[in-house]
Amino acid sequence: MEEMEEELKCPVCGSFYREPIILPCSHNLCQACARNILVQTPESESPQSHRAAGSGVSDYDYLDLDKMSLYSEADSGYGSYGGFASAPTTPCQKSPNGVRVFPPAMPPPATHLSPALAPVPRNSCITCPQCHRSLILDDRGLRGFPKNRVLEGVIDRYQQSKAAALKCQLCEKAPKEATVMCEQCDVFYCDPCRLRCHPPRGPLAKHRLVPPAQGRVSRRLSPRKVSTCTDHELENHSMYCVQCKMPVCYQCLEEGKHSSHEVKALGAMWKLHKSQLSQALNGLSDRAKEAKEFLVQLRNMVQQIQENSVEFEACLVAQCDALIDALNRRKAQLLARVNKEHEHKLKVVRDQISHCTVKLRQTTGLMEYCLEVIKENDPSGFLQISDALIRRVHLTEDQWGKGTLTPRMTTDFDLSLDNSPLLQSIHQLDFVQVKVAWFAFDPGSAHSDIILSNDNLTVTCSSYDDRVVLGKTGFSKGIHYWELTVDRYDNHPDPAFGVARMDVMKDVMLGKDDKAWAMYVDNNRSWFMHNNSHTNRTEGGITKGATIGVLLDLNRKNLTFFINDEQQGPIAFDNVEGLFFPAVSLNRNVQVTLHTGLPVPDFYSSRASIA
Repeated sequence: MEEMEEELKCPVCGSFYREPIILPCSHNLCQACARNILVQTPESESPQSHRAAGSGVSDYDYLDLDKMSLYSEADSGYGSYGGFASAPTTPCQKSPNGVRVFPPAMPPPATHLSPALAPVPRNSCITCPQCHRSLILDDRGLRGFPKNRVLEGVIDRYQQSKAAALKCQLCEKAPKEATVMCEQCDVFYCDPCRLRCHPPRGPLAKHRLVPPAQGRVSRRLSPRKVSTCTDHELENHSMYCVQCKMPVCYQCLEEGKHSSHEVKALGAMWKLHKSQLSQALNGLSDRAKEAKEFLVQLRNMVQQIQENSVEFEACLVAQCDALIDALNRRKAQLLARVNKEHEHKLKVVRDQISHCTVKLRQTTGLMEYCLEVIKENDPSGFLQISDALIRRVHLTEDQWGKGTLTPRMTTDFDLSLDNSPLLQSIHQLDFVQVKVAWFAFDPGSAHSDIILSNDNLTVTCSSYDDRVVLGKTGFSKGIHYWELTVDRYDNHPDPAFGVARMDVMKDVMLGKDDKAWAMYVDNNRSWFMHNNSHTNRTEGGITKGATIGVLLDLNRKNLTFFINDEQQGPIAFDNVEGLFFPAVSLNRNVQVTLHTGLPVPDFYSSRASIA
């Protein structure tokens, strides 16, 4: 029963209803709270034709009364009538349960009467805090509203059940658990208090003591006060007016207030409405059962999401670690090649150093020998060997001149590492979307002239030339559909829509290079374009407000376009494979907005299933 507690609390004070009354809109208020939110309306705004609350105001009456409602859409609460002397600028207040209410325009006069019986100011108006319907009260004031005896009974039973850890009602300090309940005294006793206050002798000997749980049930089944007529307080309700949808007494019928209305026996309508409520509850019960099952499903999803997240994170880490390991292995291989080249260069240079050192030693020795020969003073002896020495010197000189003094190896390493494909692949490393995907345009990969707004869903351009922007998500498998609405279309430009690789040219129309597959369209016709090849001219263009649909089916490896929910031309491209990013090219005369997370069009799904 705890789940219905909010149903039992007044929307003004936030506490359990005390002497609840029923407004014509079927909502309830405490009598005291109803008095507190009364507001006096000006004489000129008070139509005399409006009856009191208990007179059964029609929906048509409510339409007129709503014009004078104190409800303010600006602050979702109550506002004062502008210029009214009775409530000029009184600030709104919030009740404990969040409903905004007005304090009384002036303190109610001191009276010993109950809130319902105390007089109310003339032309008082009450506005329901829940549905904000307003109503002018008649001379009966709050007495014109019927009391909700059923709600009082439900609250009594609820409070009794909540109090029921079934504690003794006579313990002076901490109540002990009750062991019995006296049906005649209507009191729960613990054993010590029963022996002291309810001895089993004398007049109390005939009282019936029952277990506490049984006593609680008997309390719930005890007869409650009978509801009396709001117009004739001494008369009990005996009939039910079908048109006014309210119980009436026989005196109401005699006075002719319901003479032209269909009136039925109270008991019969009671049973009928109980049956209708039971039937309605069956449907609501089914929804509640479904909701409980759905909550179980959602809680299981929370657990599954947590488990899948851990598993997916571990898989992601493992995949990235594998890439890092592969890169480290390749790094080791490349370093080995660098070391090999290093050793080769050193060997060549060292061999040349060794060879040059030997030759230089020989040359130096020959030079020293020749210098010593020149010192000789014997002409005949000198001439005997001079020709041979001259030939040796020339031969040695010639040997030095044949590239001997040129390094056989450069100091530079002629190894240039091309890492751009790998860096591009790393930048393109992303999760592949298999199901319906939500994505936006990617400002990081867009041309500098592209202008993004609306959380990167709306795009235009600052240049008269076509510029390209890509979506943030790439697709390599699955079926994906997204749409773009034309927010602005001036001077008949030809924007292009489609898909592209990450390294597509960004400063030309989409489809000019071999990295994009697109449809470009003007106000009259469209063409498909890839690698600057134009095909399949199709009549039918775009204007402001048009919708362009792009369907990428990587299961069947094709790309299809739509304009205003109609397929534009045949299938645009076949045999498309790899990683594709949604793409658009446009200039300053066009602005489009992206719509993603869309299901595949029904007719395409049906066609695909047949195929």
